[in-house]
Amino acid sequence: MHGQPRRPKQPEDDAAAAAKAAKLRELQVQVLHNHHTCTYTEEALGLSFKLLEINPEAYTAWNYRKLALQHNLKELSDPEAIKSSVDAELRVVELALRQNPKSYGAWYHRKWLLNQKLAPVDFKREYGLLDKLLKVDARNFHGWNYRRFLAKFMGVPEEKELQYTMDKIGENFSNYSAWHNRSILLSNLLIQRREGFESKQKIFSEEFELVIQALFTDPSDQSGWFYHLWLLAQTSTPDNPQLISSWPSHGAKLSLFSARKNEDQNMVSSPSSICCYSLKEGIIPIVLYFNDPVKGLNPSNVKLNSDFVFDKDVQWRPLAITDSGYSNCWATYLEIANEDCSTPQQFSVEVSIPCSNDIMSRSGSHCNCHVHFTFTIELGTNNDEAHDIDLFHDPISWSSSESFQSHGKPSCVAFDQLNITSALVQEESRWNLDRLSDEIDLFRDLPDENSKFAKLTLARLLLACAAIKSRGSSLIERKGYCEEALGFFSDLINLDPSHKRYYEDERSLVLMDQLTCDMEAFMKYCSVQVRSNSAPLNHVQLCRLSLTRIGFTERMLWVQMLDLSHNKLRSIEGLEALQQLVCLNISNNQLSSFTSLEPLTKISLKALDLSFNEIGAHPIDTTRYICSSPFSHKVERCEAFEECRKINVNVEEFWDAILFFKSVNLVQLDIKGNAVADKDSFATVVTTLSPSLKWLDGACIH
Repeated sequence: MHGQPRRPKQPEDDAAAAAKAAKLRELQVQVLHNHHTCTYTEEALGLSFKLLEINPEAYTAWNYRKLALQHNLKELSDPEAIKSSVDAELRVVELALRQNPKSYGAWYHRKWLLNQKLAPVDFKREYGLLDKLLKVDARNFHGWNYRRFLAKFMGVPEEKELQYTMDKIGENFSNYSAWHNRSILLSNLLIQRREGFESKQKIFSEEFELVIQALFTDPSDQSGWFYHLWLLAQTSTPDNPQLISSWPSHGAKLSLFSARKNEDQNMVSSPSSICCYSLKEGIIPIVLYFNDPVKGLNPSNVKLNSDFVFDKDVQWRPLAITDSGYSNCWATYLEIANEDCSTPQQFSVEVSIPCSNDIMSRSGSHCNCHVHFTFTIELGTNNDEAHDIDLFHDPISWSSSESFQSHGKPSCVAFDQLNITSALVQEESRWNLDRLSDEIDLFRDLPDENSKFAKLTLARLLLACAAIKSRGSSLIERKGYCEEALGFFSDLINLDPSHKRYYEDERSLVLMDQLTCDMEAFMKYCSVQVRSNSAPLNHVQLCRLSLTRIGFTERMLWVQMLDLSHNKLRSIEGLEALQQLVCLNISNNQLSSFTSLEPLTKISLKALDLSFNEIGAHPIDTTRYICSSPFSHKVERCEAFEECRKINVNVEEFWDAILFFKSVNLVQLDIKGNAVADKDSFATVVTTLSPSLKWLDGACIH
């Protein structure tokens, strides 16, 4: 419990723990037996009660009691008898909560009982229970969650509950749960535009004043800082989700043959069209990137019109799922039969997203900005040259100038076409610059200049100002904001080393923003690379920048060749949006497992350089268990495991590698310098699951 010191361990504790464990095992065996045999006698229920009294987290015991109650109530018709049974069950929950006031199973069981509406609810009793629990621990989030449940169940006005949070904050402004509940209630009231909550700016101005009082009273308390962070997030984003980037963009002309041969029979890019390498496989991805995670995209609210008949129905899918199916990035794949034609053929594709209540953000707001863009597909030209286009006739060497020949920068026209942000983002910012400036001045004067929360808040305020300036012409002033924010993150890395990785990730995002925020700055890292007998590739090189995280990928949807080598990347989350990516170099980073490469399973990558990372170097890799397991019931994965077992591969040792290589279609892989590459059978796994692979660590495998 919060504020309760732990009792030092005593010698007799070991014996007591052993006796308790033995008793628990005995009770668990009996309860499971009764559960499997559907025995719901009074004696059997007594055993489950004894188990829950000792261990309220025995979730199966709670489920058993639900089934027992439903079964036994079938034999009752008297309302008083039913009420007596429900009250008895509520008392079991109360006794369990005395043992563990934060038992998920106990709180869920109590909610389930009330939702059954088997008997009238004694709300005085329920609120009395809550008052007792919150007096013991005012920050018990289970209790606050149950209070929200009761208020909704009773129809208590949210305005009244908002006042309750104010009372609790007045008693103790360190009550994080009260601040959190306040944020939930305010969000609902503002969305519903209830009386007195019509003006978001007015409400949040008042909330800023409230939380600043708490922050300056005790700058070391984190509760108010987290609430201030929530306020910043709410006031800095548009009320409704908006499409900020797409690929292809309006006016783009796509062709596999955007390269032509010059007099020396070398391939040079054509300024009139954009090379779409995926057209060689008859596929064109369409990517929609929103400023906020959304769900609900389908063919009825994202309409495609074209004079070309596609091979399959269009289905939209999220590329990076956050929670409950929400994602910033959505894609669909047009399948096109590339038939030989004597004359060029052009097909127009129109993408239209009307205002729709189906496309919804996590806050419940809807997409209310109509979007329309058109692009062109060119087919049926240069067919003889198409058969000669082979990017991997020789292995790609990222360090050799002979692999590719640079042909200048991507044209300004093509670059601008690939970003629709300026056309869709509202010019009027949600931030009030005067308010932000006042906040910055206020926190600069904070007495504790070494407060990590103050420095972090200042960095975020500065970045919010920078985001506003990026939409205008004040790039010099914007750069100043970013540079100062970077300084704060450097200070935080030294001041708070326990959260070093978080600050490094935030610093990396600022660097990515700086590098990609305007065309002139970004073009220093861009070029067009061409191999003989191959189409040109848009190349971006972001090496040796100490990046630990990738951000702002919505500005790089056009990239086909990306070099992120010699950084400190621990994650490549975000790369799944780069559906045009063909070649990727992430060598000499800090990637520790194949599960961290999951974003690459969602793009048609052909060449991957993973050399000199840390894959297989850690005996216990907790990230392995965050992603899919070998016990997944997907057919293709089961087939991959069986395929490896047939050639005597230890599936338990390589399951994450098996899942990864089964999901990609690589032609070239470099993985030397990783511990996993030295293991027996690893090369066998790779070559067995990658039939298209030509080059492994620079050597031809066929």
